[in-house]
Amino acid sequence: MATSSKIEWSVGLFILMGFACAFALAFASTNAGGGLRGETYTVIARFTNAGDLKPRSPVRIAGVKIGEVTSITLDPDSFDAIATLRLSRSAGEIPADTAAAIYTSGLLGDRYIGLAPGGDPVALLQGDEILLTQSAVVLEQLIGQFVFGNTAATDGGGGDSR
Repeated sequence: MATSSKIEWSVGLFILMGFACAFALAFASTNAGGGLRGETYTVIARFTNAGDLKPRSPVRIAGVKIGEVTSITLDPDSFDAIATLRLSRSAGEIPADTAAAIYTSGLLGDRYIGLAPGGDPVALLQGDEILLTQSAVVLEQLIGQFVFGNTAATDGGGGDSR
């Protein structure tokens, strides 16, 4: 009986340590302490399709995180997604003609906004709008276009051929 009890305690301790490791990994992977440091400012960007972009998604230039998405709202007039971006002033003065695009990390990873700085001597300021944007590429739409050809985009994919 004593060895059975010892094995049960060992298994219980092993399972408890597994839960503790999973809990620590969950907190480490959420990047809770990875916020922006120093002064920041906000700008907006309009996209016809934001895909799976979420608040707290990174904003990057050349692969370096310089900001994050703070909110995504729907414009009731144009039905565009308006992403509010919080950018770090430590990234330098970002040109006003900067382009923004929504990318995916890896094949099926998280979405982020990539900025491609232009050459305008005027910098983006608090509350400005990034005018050059490229929406997210949605994998399901690409597969649909491949399978059904370009007719899916013109007739809604219904195949009504009257």
